[in-house]
Amino acid sequence: MTDRAVPVLPSRSFDATVAFYAALGFEEAYRDDEWLILRWGEVQLEFVLAPGTDPLTSDALCVLRVADVDALERAIRRAGVEEGSEGFPRLHPVRRAPSGLRIGHLIDLDGSQLSLVEEVG
Repeated sequence: MTDRAVPVLPSRSFDATVAFYAALGFEEAYRDDEWLILRWGEVQLEFVLAPGTDPLTSDALCVLRVADVDALERAIRRAGVEEGSEGFPRLHPVRRAPSGLRIGHLIDLDGSQLSLVEEVG
């Protein structure tokens, strides 16, 4: 097994989290009463049950570095997530950042920010 770090994000409801991320192409890999693991290819997200999470004040975030950020953005759009600066979920589209990287952001149902970064090299 390769060494790795995996983000742990809050979920107010595992059922809602599974439904939301399934629409993006994630599959449930593990679930118990307090822990949930979802996978999309090599990407793994883990969630802890946190029913008191307030999406308006959540500061949870992680970076998803993917080979094809455009495919991920298309999956997000196909799932019905709209661009916007308010509400949950929402999409900030992929753009070229001053660093030269192509980056977008998905804000999920619970206010967690997933930065979508195109892997280089």
